[in-house]
Amino acid sequence: MTHDADLSPALQQLLDSVPESGPITTDTVRYAEGDTELEGFLAAPAGSGGTLPAVLVLHDWFGVVDHVKVRARMLARLGYVALAGDLYGADVRPASNEEAAGLAGRYYGDVELFRARVLANLDALRADPRVDPDRVVVMGYCFGGSAALEVARAGADVRGVVAFHGNLGTGAPAVPGSITASVLVLTGAADPVVPDTAVATFQDEMRHAGVEDWQVVTYSGAMHAFAVPDTDAPGMGAAFQERANRRSWRAMEDFLAEVSA
Repeated sequence: MTHDADLSPALQQLLDSVPESGPITTDTVRYAEGDTELEGFLAAPAGSGGTLPAVLVLHDWFGVVDHVKVRARMLARLGYVALAGDLYGADVRPASNEEAAGLAGRYYGDVELFRARVLANLDALRADPRVDPDRVVVMGYCFGGSAALEVARAGADVRGVVAFHGNLGTGAPAVPGSITASVLVLTGAADPVVPDTAVATFQDEMRHAGVEDWQVVTYSGAMHAFAVPDTDAPGMGAAFQERANRRSWRAMEDFLAEVSA
């Protein structure tokens, strides 16, 4: 078992929840969307030979921090090439909730930019020679979960999208035939950011758009950011919940195994 001195105990425990089945490689990678340079974190099984299914992991509103890098490493341990993508820009890393909220709000208010950033990360992942470009899934947490859903609405040619406690609203709802990917939404029953009305609206959107394969799983008592260790702000409606985190990860594993087969 490999221990990383830079990780918090909670993140180390999260990483250790996926056993090491062999060595993995990690790299910082740079690419661009238009004039904006992006910096992601790439993890992959070492010396696998051939091409592998891949997962683009999109960060919450704090950017490419340790949590999303740990998720990429966990996916690499499971046999996927995983890119912890960058939606903000290589030198943009918010230092406070207020700064993060302002940054995220820019993308929520500009759907075209939001989608373009995800697509640039998707292109960077597909360009890796270890990746089977026909077996790619996009997943994300909070802000990143919203981003994953936006790229599905944009008609991206991916096998599936997964949103962990993502905002389900959009300024450009899916139209009939626009979503070809399978969709998995994992949400908390006590999440003030995603109330029952938002879930119902999203489900109506999926029905109206004629999406062939979508599902919503709701976890009792789970608040916003239930799958982000070290989150402890119940007064603001956000808190890590071990049970919901464990169950949602397993649901995602099953989903990946099915759609990327």
